[in-house]
Amino acid sequence: MTITSETIITIAAVITALGVIFGVVFGIYRWYLKQNKKDDDIREIKEEQTLLTFGVLACLKGLKEQGCDGPVTNAIEQIEKHINKQAHK
Repeated sequence: MTITSETIITIAAVITALGVIFGVVFGIYRWYLKQNKKDDDIREIKEEQTLLTFGVLACLKGLKEQGCDGPVTNAIEQIEKHINKQAHK
């Protein structure tokens, strides 16, 4: 069997095609992993925001018990309305 320039070009083309295919598959896999990481980060941020909202609500209710009125009452109502709306989504 003799190796001609045509054989070398064919082998190079096959190797290049395999490299491109591998690169595309690897790129898609990295994108998939990045999306999963973003989803996890968003889930953690939402949990933290929920805790902060309940903390603010508790503080506002404490202020209301001490006699604060007006904006405190409005804020409590708005936060409770928002929590209720989010619970029914």
